Amino acid sequence: MGGGKRARAACGGYICFEDEAGFTRRPPRGRSWGRRGVTPQVTVSGRRSGRLSVAGLIATRPGSRTRLSYRLISHPAGKGKRRSMGERDFTALVDGVHQLVKAPIVLVWDRLNTHVSRAMRQVIDEREWLTVFLLPAYSPDLNPVEGVWAHVKRSLANLAVVALDRLETLVRNRIKRLQYRPDTLDGFIAGTSLTLDAPTSP
Repeated sequence: MGGGKRARAACGGYICFEDEAGFTRRPPRGRSWGRRGVTPQVTVSGRRSGRLSVAGLIATRPGSRTRLSYRLISHPAGKGKRRSMGERDFTALVDGVHQLVKAPIVLVWDRLNTHVSRAMRQVIDEREWLTVFLLPAYSPDLNPVEGVWAHVKRSLANLAVVALDRLETLVRNRIKRLQYRPDTLDGFIAGTSLTLDAPTSP
């Protein structure tokens, strides 16, 4: 989706990586301390109780503080209800980041169906400040936002949450902490081994 003309126009803008994650009341499994011979157990409800969808976006530019933005939507349990984000949600996230950084955006994300749909292509075409590149298929190691989700889920390991709104509060809290830790975000980018330095003249 990235064109040469737009890519040149985006020079001086932010490179942004986007990814999504889902959270439920069933906590991620993690290591814990316990008495020898006694495996710690966490009791959780087996009933469907909805889920959270979170889209995160890391924005980086040489010489500027790395930023983390996100959009979170709660999906209560129930048949026939959407349990994931749509094009409008991703558009709202990207537009919000553009208003925040006030600069062109080069957006890098995966090949999720809502990322490559006709509606999303129209959204991209309508925004001269937006250039989009697709990651290769099955390449989560190239997306630093995966580091955000790993960090958040590790902090929630073995945590039994009573209600969905309580889980939402915890997830928001964990993400907001990372928003004030640009060095950690830079570490997630470094973990991809991608080189994001501006090109130099020969």
